[in-house]
Formats: sequence, structure tokens, C-alpha cells
Amino acid sequence: MTRDVDRRTFLKGAAASAAVVTPSSAATTFAGSGQNPQTSKRTTSSVGLSSKGLTRMNGIMTGYVDSGEIPGLVTLVSRRGQVDVNAIGVKKLGENNLVQRDTIFRIASMTKPITAAATMILVEECVLRLDDPVDHFLPELANRRVLKRPDGKLDDTVPAKRSITVRDLLTFRMGYGLMLAPADAPILKAAEELQIGMGPPIPASMPHPDEWIRRLGTLPLMRQPGELWMYNTGADVLGVLIARASGQPFEAFLRERIFGPLGMKDTDFSVPQAKINRLATSYWLNPQTGKLEVFDEADGGQWSRPPAFPSGSGGLVSTVDDYFAFSEMMLNTGKRGNERILSQRSIELMRTDQLTPEQKAISGLTPGYFDTHGWGFCLSIITKQTEIAGSVGSFGWNGGLGTAWYVDPKQGLATILLTQRAWSSANPPNVCLDFWTSAALAIED
Repeated sequence: MTRDVDRRTFLKGAAASAAVVTPSSAATTFAGSGQNPQTSKRTTSSVGLSSKGLTRMNGIMTGYVDSGEIPGLVTLVSRRGQVDVNAIGVKKLGENNLVQRDTIFRIASMTKPITAAATMILVEECVLRLDDPVDHFLPELANRRVLKRPDGKLDDTVPAKRSITVRDLLTFRMGYGLMLAPADAPILKAAEELQIGMGPPIPASMPHPDEWIRRLGTLPLMRQPGELWMYNTGADVLGVLIARASGQPFEAFLRERIFGPLGMKDTDFSVPQAKINRLATSYWLNPQTGKLEVFDEADGGQWSRPPAFPSGSGGLVSTVDDYFAFSEMMLNTGKRGNERILSQRSIELMRTDQLTPEQKAISGLTPGYFDTHGWGFCLSIITKQTEIAGSVGSFGWNGGLGTAWYVDPKQGLATILLTQRAWSSANPPNVCLDFWTSAALAIED
């Protein structure tokens, strides 16, 4: 049963930005698990990953499971054709159902880059244009009004200076999104009452896409279109836009144009009953008790049935190998094997910082984040290296329910961390920081 998680507490974690590593290629090894994971079978390489470094990293990750901080996790580190995968721990506390390489996790905001890739497919086909208004496909968002103050009364507005564009949605500059403000701010109260998704992913609470966009259209924007970066909502709007522009449900478009070609057979907005035993139970840390509590069960939980609203911002489940297929496509400039999903030009654009210095100065959910990062199309980009992990140009994003993906093109490095423990603050949890650092230190040239 899904817990009633406080909105502000969750937003600090779900919107947290992480700075660091990521992908490359090929096939590997291991599906072991348990409190003391087996050693992955690795291909020794003088230009890939150090066996000693990977062993050290896996020992550090095992420590998080042994301490009880993380019930279970799967890691993937890839570089220049060498891939290392480890599965550690259990899918559910109190049971001996071990995490495996094919365990399914709720990837939350790691959904966003996939949504952006789907949008760019339609841009390449000239069905959408980046700087065209979305009014034609989304008339509910035409003729916007904008709050004079983000915390002001809903009728205290001015006309929008221009329409919302496709680029605004991809870069989270549509003028509406998550904001840390008093819970009694009229716009937040109205959004919560309309159930349009201003907190943790809760599929059961969301209406059908047409109804969702209608409800969103009844609210004023918080800021002028293009003015500043506001997290999350743009990706959900993209899901509705893709469905209308393509003439098929968003989830069907993803299966046909991305999941199918890339072989992402376990990635979807829900888990069928035949696979439900592979879905990890989701947990969050109760700040009052300091204990892990269930956020969502596997069997009978919210991801055990198709949602009314397939959320482009945070609705997908996936496995480490499925997301690695997407990661390889993003690193290899739009192609994986013989399957080309996007052109090199589109991938480079997605991985390019789109925010101006002025926008960065007034944006972000965590102070100083945009001092060292930029924002492309639904993903983060490192613009200044301040840690061991993550060269300038590294890109990726995290999921507030406990996942992280980053790619370092300079190093040819990809990292994926899947856990079932939700973030509890705006700062990446230590398990992420230690994973990124130890993965970077496993590079061997």
C-alpha cells in the first residue's frame, strides 16, 4: 500500500540533482545477489575497467545492504566494451527473495530522458518543431494567464507574453512546475486538489491524459514561458503532446519507437502479473521513526496495473539491462547495434546545455546546482567538474525513488544504480556518491 508521503519532503529528494558519471557498450556477466554478492565475470582489459577497482566498488555497495540502509540494489558500470553488473540484497525486507540482474525497479524521473528522446523522434519527422507553440495539439494550454506572484491568488494574473513551445517543455521552461513554497500557496493547493502530480509518483491518483491536461489548463502559469527552469511538469505535458501528435497512446509510441527497437522488454508503465515477482518493493525513510517503510508493494501495488495516466515525468519501471540499452543509444549518438533511434544531431542537442546564465541565476530546487550543471532536454549536464566523478559534458538524471544514471562521453563510461529506497533530501544519498566515486576510480587506461 502506498504511503502518504509529505510533498515537500519528497520533492527535495525527487528533484535532487546529482552530478556525475557514465555509458559505453557491450555484453557481460553476472546475475548474482545476496548480502555477499558473487564476483562478476569480467573481461580483463588494459583500456577498460580495473578488476581491483570494481571489487572495491562492489564491496562498498555491499556495505550499504549489510548495514540495512538499502534493502537491495543493482549496479552497472560500462566502459569501452567492458560491462560489470552486480545485484545485492533482497527485493523485500523480511524475505529471502534475492535481487537479481533482471529485477524490476520504479525508475521515477529516469523516465524523463526517454520522454525527451520520444519527442525528438517527432521533431526529426517534422511532426513537431522545437520553437512552434504547442497550442495546435494542446489547445488547453493556449492563451495562458500568469500569476503576478508565484504565491499569489489564482485570479491575480497577467497575460502570458508568448505561447508555450516544444522547446519550453523539453527544457522545463514552460512556466509551471514543482516549487518549494508554503503548502498553503493557492497554486499548490489547487494543483493538489486537481491531482495533476505535484508530489511523488502515484499512478493511481492521476486522471486520463485528456482530463489531466484539461485540469492543468484551468490553472494559471507560475512564471512567464521561457523565463526560468521549473522542474517536472514539462515532461508530463510532453507525454500528452506525443500521444496527440503521433495519433497513438504515449505508451504505445514508446514501445514501437524506442523499447521494441532497443530490446527493452521489461520497461513499461506497469508490471504484468507474470513478472510481478521480479518487481522490488519500494521503501521510503520515515523521518519521525528513522525506519524504512513501504511506499509501494509489488503485488497489488500501484505499478501492478496499467495507470490511467502514463507519466512522462516519472511513471516507468525498468531493469538495469533495459536502461543500459537506452544509455548505449544516448552515448553512441542515437544508435545501438543496427538500430538507429535518433540522429547524431538530435543526441548532441539533447546533451547541450539550454539554459542561459540569467535563467540559472534564478532557477533550481537546490542552491548552487546550476553553478556546476546545465540542463539539456530532460536531463542534466555537468558544466564544471568539482568531484572525482563526472567530466565536463557528462549527462544523465536520477529517480527520486532510488535510481541514478549518468554517462561520461569523455571517458566512455556509463553508470546505472537501481535501488528501491527513495531519496529523502535534495542531496544525493551517500550510496549514490560512493557509487559514482568508486566507479570513476575503477577506470583503467
